[in-house]
Amino acid sequence: MSFQDSIWLTTLVGITGVALVFLYVISQSGRQEEPSAVQARAYALRRWVFGGLIALGVVVTGASLRPFPIAPQHTLQPAPQVIRVVGHQWDWQVDSGPIQAGIPVAFEVTSADVNHGFGIYDADGHLLGQSQAMPGVTNRLVHTFTQPGKYRILCLEYCGLAHHGMILEFDVVAGAEEQS
Repeated sequence: MSFQDSIWLTTLVGITGVALVFLYVISQSGRQEEPSAVQARAYALRRWVFGGLIALGVVVTGASLRPFPIAPQHTLQPAPQVIRVVGHQWDWQVDSGPIQAGIPVAFEVTSADVNHGFGIYDADGHLLGQSQAMPGVTNRLVHTFTQPGKYRILCLEYCGLAHHGMILEFDVVAGAEEQS
């Protein structure tokens, strides 16, 4: 079971619990009791349900954020490969050169005109990393490609009429340790 599946299952159990509480409240609604006793029980039930939901939210949030999949970007760690990327309306200008799998690569992303969203996708269309491309600002995205192959850069922010065509393909080659 993948991590995402376990989070989904936990959420489903929580939703089922809330639904059962609602069904219990509905089933008890026809009983004739003292109004103060009903009100006291309702307040107690609300406190327990609310507390349980808060606890479930904290657990799910903590479990899903702990294994954060993106490498720290705020530290300027030297990357063996540095690729400069400039976004233009409506194309990407990328330093040429081979990108090797298994070796960290730092994409230094900026824009020459308007804001662009810099997104790297694998062959299956999964987003591997993203950064903002802004005029006058250079953002750094460090990523290690695990597999050689074709990858694509897409613009993630609407930047004008030809935004949809702002796509660039590049190849990742096997690293030196993979070739031997």
